[in-house]
Amino acid sequence: MRIFMALFLMLLCIPGKTAIAAKPNVILISVDDLNDWVGCLAGHPQALTPNIDRLAARGVLFANAHCQAPVCQPSRASLMVSRLPSSTGLYFLNPGLPQSEVTKNEKTIPEAFADDGYQVMGAGKLFHSQANQQIFNRVGEYGGSFGSFGPRPKEKISQPHGHPLWDWGAYPERTEEMPDYKIATWAAEKLKTEGEKPYFLAVGFFRPHVPMYVPQIWFDLHPREKVLLPVISEGDIHDLSPYARNLVTLKHVAPEHQWVQESGQWSHAVQSYLASVSFADYCVGKVLDALDQRADKQNTIVCLFSDHGFHLGEKERWAKRSLWEDGTRVPLIIAGPEIKPAVCERPVGLIDIYPTLLQLSGQKANPQHEGQSLVPLLEDPSRAWDRPAITTFGRGNHAVRSTRWRYIHYVDGSEELYDHDHDPHEWTNLAGDPQMKSVLNAHRKWLPQDEQPILGKGSTGHKAYEAAAAELKAK
Repeated sequence: MRIFMALFLMLLCIPGKTAIAAKPNVILISVDDLNDWVGCLAGHPQALTPNIDRLAARGVLFANAHCQAPVCQPSRASLMVSRLPSSTGLYFLNPGLPQSEVTKNEKTIPEAFADDGYQVMGAGKLFHSQANQQIFNRVGEYGGSFGSFGPRPKEKISQPHGHPLWDWGAYPERTEEMPDYKIATWAAEKLKTEGEKPYFLAVGFFRPHVPMYVPQIWFDLHPREKVLLPVISEGDIHDLSPYARNLVTLKHVAPEHQWVQESGQWSHAVQSYLASVSFADYCVGKVLDALDQRADKQNTIVCLFSDHGFHLGEKERWAKRSLWEDGTRVPLIIAGPEIKPAVCERPVGLIDIYPTLLQLSGQKANPQHEGQSLVPLLEDPSRAWDRPAITTFGRGNHAVRSTRWRYIHYVDGSEELYDHDHDPHEWTNLAGDPQMKSVLNAHRKWLPQDEQPILGKGSTGHKAYEAAAAELKAK
């Protein structure tokens, strides 16, 4: 709270300013499917993200931040209402917030800022579905998705099997054709307009989500012959329970790692992801550049996040939908008035963004929120913090990430435990080690209780969950 109060008192001393003027502007930036392959997180040594890095350099980088669900819809739903998937029943791609009895009447982030007198604007992928338009148009303005995952060629470039969106390669010819470029341009134009009210601007970029198509200029930054592949351990998942293996192998729409290797496409796919990340970073830069031209830039909070992680061969896996580090770790950066540059290693979640923005903007906390305000960590990134980050993939499957450990508990009762001080790739499962009993118990107590039933059916992640459950029942 010291951060907000210092800003408030400072602005009250400026002639002509009122208490209303003390409200900070807020920019919320989402980057779809972005894992820790950004320069400031060092997830890949060849990641080129100068704009995300410069934002991190002027704010707090949460280096141990994790999603609450490794799937787009439930992750974004959790963030927008600060509730765990286990509390809402929203575990997979459908349904959305309005279909949950728990969340249908909950205020989302843009609604809270609209009610507090903010000019609310948004464009791109913010929620997962058309709730974008329904909510933003109801309380403010939604600029559109500008073509979302397009444009796409008539035929796949690399021919991976699976979902139609799964492909990678250089396309189209011009950066200006990309939806994310148009979204960034729209946001930059909005920032050129001086409004009378404080603004809340949400910007959601689609890349690096598949299809990993961006123009050749972005591939040129990452020559294929020089691309470094992720470090993996062959047979890494063979020491896991059959259920744990089935959960990430059955009924998934991503290409199998064996096919990616044998087809010679691994380096091309990694190159495409790196290129897509660099392009998304460029779009982030367009928004930051426009902000820097505003007179009130010093009175603006910027929060950047990704909805979940992404595998590119680690754990013999591609895509999201896992409870391992590669599936849950995300960039999370918060910059703004009186926030000093720092790196925070405490475990936090995307669920904490909403309470944090409320406190930074001087709004009342919502007692229904399950996230915690990160303002204490913005003020002192090294302070004591005893809460871990919780990630859920289907009812009964949870990961608990503390400062040092990752604990995973599956619905069949099987467990995993990884020591990140000595095993950052999570290759050695220590759950069966008798000496780890106290560590296991310390993490088990954070597992969600009284979990809501699963809502909806038919999505890709749900099919995998059901297939793993069927195999378990058959045995």
